[in-house]
Amino acid sequence: DLKADKSTELRSGCFRALCCKGPPPARPEYDLVCIGLTGSGKTSLLSKLCSESPENVVSTTGFSIKAVPFQNAILNVKELGGADNIRKYWSRYYQGSQGVIFVLDSASSEDDLETARNELHSALQHPQLCTLPFLILANHQDKPAARSVQEVCLMNVTSLCLVCCGFAATLESENLAVIRNMLVVVFSNMKP
Repeated sequence: DLKADKSTELRSGCFRALCCKGPPPARPEYDLVCIGLTGSGKTSLLSKLCSESPENVVSTTGFSIKAVPFQNAILNVKELGGADNIRKYWSRYYQGSQGVIFVLDSASSEDDLETARNELHSALQHPQLCTLPFLILANHQDKPAARSVQEVCLMNVTSLCLVCCGFAATLESENLAVIRNMLVVVFSNMKP
């Protein structure tokens, strides 16, 4: 049965081709910390970046970790809750971070914006973060009281930050693509 032998050989060859090559090469992984005051939009942003539904999003108490997949890398983002009683513990979670995402509510009150500015500057000066790439995202650009991206960028007086980018809480696909591209820039500047 030459035909049966050929069929078995073909199936065996296909099986080896599909199953015996080993796992695909590992993508590099980078650890980021995502910080900002409560209500700034950190959880919504990460949910969208992970293609999860942003509905029923609840503010993070403590911290959560999300793996944000990219074609060439995986960003493990540790989101730290932004409540007053949690912010004092942020620095305990900085170790091992290779980049920082700072999310702020650009439509917040002057007092909250000043608090966000102080937290940003504190993070920028922290010994474990001061040499890392920062991405500052100004959320809620769709609200009438929102400050422009330029106004938000003026909060930062250091040259360490790579970019300021505005987005609306709804995160339309074009905004999400811009943010994903900004994250690519951030992780391309990280040390593996």
